[in-house]
Amino acid sequence: MVRLEPHQQPAGSLPFTPMNILLLTHQRELLKKTNTGSLVVDVLGENAKVIVWERKNPDPELLKYIDEGTVALLYPSANSQLITETANVQHYIIIDGTWQEAQKIYNRSPYLSGLPAVKIPAGTPSAFNLRRNQRADCLCTCECVVEVLKARGLSTRANDLQSAFVRFLAEKSKKTVSKLES
Repeated sequence: MVRLEPHQQPAGSLPFTPMNILLLTHQRELLKKTNTGSLVVDVLGENAKVIVWERKNPDPELLKYIDEGTVALLYPSANSQLITETANVQHYIIIDGTWQEAQKIYNRSPYLSGLPAVKIPAGTPSAFNLRRNQRADCLCTCECVVEVLKARGLSTRANDLQSAFVRFLAEKSKKTVSKLES
């Protein structure tokens, strides 16, 4: 692989690295204080990007990555392969929203259904407890990214994100307890 120098990269594009995370985010998710996608961007910096989902106007940059064929969608389905069984993926699209919102985005975005789908190994319990009605077998966005990083051998980045996530949960939980005690 050839690493592009910053002056060789197209304007507005993510830097070429072994992997980038593209968070296809539901508009409502941006307003939630419990959104962990923003934490992913804070920790991974230029290797993560939020793309706000618009049903009728797909993001041109996202479509460009899809056309290049270097994208996989992290989405559990009957056809999903384990992420450890895939190679040559530079960009992972992760739908950032509640599970109901994620299903809506997936079902209303035909450009996603044709993508190679990957899944993370089952069995990792979620530590995310800041929202009601969470599915027991599902992870939040940040936890998914941690698992992707681990699967791709980026353990230092995974550990950094996991540590930030633990601090995020502690901080948000304290605020919730304070509100309940008031």
